[in-house]
Amino acid sequence: MKLPIIAYGDSVLRKKATDITAEYPNLKELIGNMFETMYGAHGVGLAAPQIGLAIRLFVIDATSFAEDEPSLKDFKKVFINAEIIEETGEKWSFNEGCLSIPDIREDVERKQNVTLAYFDENWVKHQETFSGLAARVIQHEYDHIDGKLFVDKLSPLRKAMLTNRLTSISKGLVKVDYKMKFPAIKKGRR
Repeated sequence: MKLPIIAYGDSVLRKKATDITAEYPNLKELIGNMFETMYGAHGVGLAAPQIGLAIRLFVIDATSFAEDEPSLKDFKKVFINAEIIEETGEKWSFNEGCLSIPDIREDVERKQNVTLAYFDENWVKHQETFSGLAARVIQHEYDHIDGKLFVDKLSPLRKAMLTNRLTSISKGLVKVDYKMKFPAIKKGRR
């Protein structure tokens, strides 16, 4: 089931998400719904806060980047209770966007590599290091479960220049081809 994506301005996007247990209600169904929602919005990652749940869960399917990085050919993963252990390497810039902040794309600097510990959907614990675009997508989604957004990484001047557009998004004044929930719109109006 496709779920509405929470738009910029909603407080759930600013909460530090909490860990869950293997007994979390309907977890497999939730993960399936998150992938379906992400695909329906043409995304490569989706974090639980983006669908209104302040839990440490995100999904990624970076196979669309396989042309640029062949190692991503089958890169589809679930990350539960992820914790970054280390970010290493040079910072590099890449143009990022976010399903919760439609129609805004900006160059964001992130480190090349990220090592994290996490559980997969079968509650198998992993500790892995990811590089390149995989690391970038993971860092972006990880920021969501820490209550951070990619626009927080922009310079104060660049963020100030986006203020009106960000406000418009929070008011629902943006056209998207997927379901969204806007914080400034009263229930029943959309």
